Order: sequence, then structure tokens, then C-alpha cells
Amino acid sequence: MSGKLTGLRSTEVPTVFVVDDDEDVRDSLHQLLKSAGLNANVFSHGEALIDALKDGPVREGPACIVLDVRLKGLSGLMVQQELSRHGISHPVIFITGHGDIVMTVKAMKAGAVDFLTKPLRDQDVLDAIAEAVDQDRTRLADASALQDFQKRWLELTPRQKQVMHQVANGMLVQQIADELGVSEITVKIYRGEGMKRLGVETLAEFVQKTKLLGW
Repeated sequence: MSGKLTGLRSTEVPTVFVVDDDEDVRDSLHQLLKSAGLNANVFSHGEALIDALKDGPVREGPACIVLDVRLKGLSGLMVQQELSRHGISHPVIFITGHGDIVMTVKAMKAGAVDFLTKPLRDQDVLDAIAEAVDQDRTRLADASALQDFQKRWLELTPRQKQVMHQVANGMLVQQIADELGVSEITVKIYRGEGMKRLGVETLAEFVQKTKLLGW
């Protein structure tokens, strides 16, 4: 097993989706991934992957996609575009036996983690997957943090929301007090209550989390 893939929590075994119309390649990758302790799902064409993920990304743990560029039916790049259109944001690793510079540039610009050429080296595949899994783990953590922050925000009172929104916009306590027609102490109380309910300890942490909401 790749050293980068060790130490995973039992509830966080990554899932790898492999799409290749070459049966030998599919079988080889399937065996490699299983031996590395990963969940492996293999498909012979991109449409099958799209159908499998049409209800949304994997939620039980991090996942990535190993996708052949040249497929029967939709090409790998077209599959990547279709997945993006459906909101599937798992990192993609492209593989091909006919790679060229133009294709590589297009793949990378579209957000591919790596671009591997056949014949594949096991360690190269596992290293690319480890990087992709780390990216997806970060995505999941950010999504969870956003969901928690949104839930906490909805629990604030209207006045707390008003004050915290102005804090996020960089307004000083005195400015907020003047705008709302209240004392500075009152503003500080609302700000303190808001931060407590939002689960943040510093203003810097609060401002950082508001970026998750696109403020």
C-alpha cells in the first residue's frame, strides 16, 4: 500500500471509480486498488459512471475518479464536463495511452489532479490517488463546515445577524452602534452572543468562515 494511503480511519475508506474500456486495464486497476485497501468501482464507459453518480457525490467518505481519456461513446473530457454539470466534484485523474500536450493542458485546466500515460506504474497510480483523496477530504471538510455554519447562522436572532453581518463587512463597533442607534456596549453584547452561537472564538475565525458563504 502507498504510504500516503495508510492511517485511514475505518469509516473513511476512500472510494475510487475507474472508467476504462480496456478490460485488462480495468481488472489490473481493480486488483491494485483492492490490495491497497480502497473501495473500487469499475466501469467500461463514462455513461455508466455518470449514471452511478447522478444522485450526487459520495458522502460516506472521500472519493476520486480514474478516467481514461479515449473511451467509446463519451470521451473522458466529455465525461468530466458532464459530471461537473451534475455537481459531481470528486477529483479526476486522467489516464491514456495516447496522451499529447493539448489533451493534457485541457485536462489540467478542467481541474484534473494528474495525467498518467499507459503503461501505468502502480506507485504512480497510488500516489495520484492519494493526492486526489486528500483534495476530496478537504472538500468534504469544507462542505461540513459550511453546513454547520449555515445552521448556526439561522439560529441567530435578527439583531445578532445584523451586527455580525456588519462585523464581517469590516465595520467598527462605534460605526455599527451609530448606524443601529444603540450603545457600543450593546453592539459588543450582540457580537459576543453571535460569536458564541456561531462557534467561533476570534473575529479572524469568524471572517474566515463567512467566506464559505460567499460574503
